[in-house]
Amino acid sequence: MGFYTNTDTANERFRRDLLDLYTSALQQVEGELAVSRWLNGRDRGTCAAVAIGKAAPAMMRGAVQVLEEQLLQGLVITRKGYADLRLLYHPTIVQLESAHPVPDESSLLAGRFLLDFIERQPQDRPLLFLLSGGASSLVEVLPAEIGLTDLQRLNQWLLGSGLDIREMNNLRCRVSRIKGGGLLRYTRGRSARVLLISDVPGDDPAVIASGLLCPQKQKENLPVVPGWLSSLLVEEPVQGYAPLPHHLAATSAQAVKAAARRARVLDYPVHADYPPLRGDAAEQGAAFAGFLCGASPGVHILGGETTVVLPQRPGGGGRNQHLALAAAKALAGRDDVLLLSAGTDGSDGSSDDAGALVDGQTWKRAVEEGLDPELALQQADSGSVLEATGDLINTGPTGTNVMDLLIGLRLPSL
Repeated sequence: MGFYTNTDTANERFRRDLLDLYTSALQQVEGELAVSRWLNGRDRGTCAAVAIGKAAPAMMRGAVQVLEEQLLQGLVITRKGYADLRLLYHPTIVQLESAHPVPDESSLLAGRFLLDFIERQPQDRPLLFLLSGGASSLVEVLPAEIGLTDLQRLNQWLLGSGLDIREMNNLRCRVSRIKGGGLLRYTRGRSARVLLISDVPGDDPAVIASGLLCPQKQKENLPVVPGWLSSLLVEEPVQGYAPLPHHLAATSAQAVKAAARRARVLDYPVHADYPPLRGDAAEQGAAFAGFLCGASPGVHILGGETTVVLPQRPGGGGRNQHLALAAAKALAGRDDVLLLSAGTDGSDGSSDDAGALVDGQTWKRAVEEGLDPELALQQADSGSVLEATGDLINTGPTGTNVMDLLIGLRLPSL
């Protein structure tokens, strides 16, 4: 894993330290480690395993490491570009790449492959499901009334809607045969358990990966949606199936704790007792930057996930870059505050960057490059500005997905 970030700053050491905290958090919740840690010491036995999500290859590696020859067959469904060469030639594991964040034909193919894989397993063979964020787009089985074009239109609308993940996944469940516990129709009472890397606030199994194997405990109220979308919500919530045992292998709280531990090792005062990050990305970026300006010296860490309402023709970047640039505006001219906002999965929106690390000179660097950062915020084009200022964070696939991390550093006043 490698990072690139601006080095033309008097705060180079502090920037390196913030990236160090971010890396430490990622390592603690990495999929291979998380799954092997959970499986070790527990009753095992032969099984077939299905891993779906951005962290699916890493989670499957963890199962292979512990189960070895007891893992009789495996299926991995992950994002395009995220396949793992270490699994490519495994004799009993099939690896598929699919579309994210907007599903395409490969998502429907993955759905058919998933059902076929389950059907081909002997009835008495236990199943192990390894689920992580991204599964909602990567695999789908549609009702007869809904086509791929409808599904894509829904997901494109969701990405810019400003709805939180629970509301989005609630809508996705109403256009799917397998979400919201619908996959239980196809497991048909087989012995199975589910291991999760949580990318949702509250770590609710019914929301993670759109609750493929966990029906909602009660009927959720649907958000207000356009008329064309309302007509697509044909699938009723799944009832009559007992949920499978679900277990958490990695969470945002674990990542925050890992970053806090590393900060203490680096001799920083640590403040990490904050509620989860949520709300509009730009508003939260400006608010957190303002808070840091008056906060106690040290490192301030929180996890969570913001939202963005996109304009009609958005530019490059994602919610973390949007948050970071809004924060950079509030920090402009200061030399005592730095802020890192990044996704733990290594991607941010539709970009290949995880997020950004900004300081009090970011806004100035943007203007000196001939850019208009204020306009970039309005056009959701923060990525273009932060690339020019050298503030982007690029990790590649991290093997995990526990929402986002927001890490601020308030330096002591001289």
